[in-house]
Amino acid sequence: MDILDVMKKRRSIRKYQDKQIDREDLEKIIEAGLYAPNAGGGQRAKIVAVHNKELAEKIGRLNLARFDRSKLAGGHVSSEQPSNIDDPTIKNGFYGAPAVCVIFGTKNFLYSIPDAFCCAENMVLAAADLGIASCIVARGEETFDNEAGRALLKEWGISDTDVARCFVILGYCDGDYPPMKPRKDNRFMIID
Repeated sequence: MDILDVMKKRRSIRKYQDKQIDREDLEKIIEAGLYAPNAGGGQRAKIVAVHNKELAEKIGRLNLARFDRSKLAGGHVSSEQPSNIDDPTIKNGFYGAPAVCVIFGTKNFLYSIPDAFCCAENMVLAAADLGIASCIVARGEETFDNEAGRALLKEWGISDTDVARCFVILGYCDGDYPPMKPRKDNRFMIID
């Protein structure tokens, strides 16, 4: 598929079937993340893939545990694919996705966050190309800033010089795949 077609096709999915993605597809998605642009070619972003629905569920609950609704700048996200912003009864920040990739960056590195999100963007595009639903989720730091989260990082051998920056949740869309939303006007200009 043409890359622009993949970009237009991709949606942020927040309703997932109870069906795990194939490990081979997960490996392709990870590979796409490893080829993302990164500051100075440093390749500092690290990916931990959780291919276990129960563990993904546990981490998803940790992700939402300290979510502070009072700091929201926007309101409604989606009727078709509601987020925790739309529905305060949602208790899992990963919306039941059976697989999740945690993207880590180096603490105190100026470009750690942009590097992680470039990695995540490559991953969701690769997922869309494979017919796998995905969504980028933030709140990485808060997710592991508790006893249970720190225990997972220790178990995974994550250095204290690294910090979770974001997540890519993966699975298969439950229900109709959302149509493309029209693009807003006046969002670019070209100066010759």
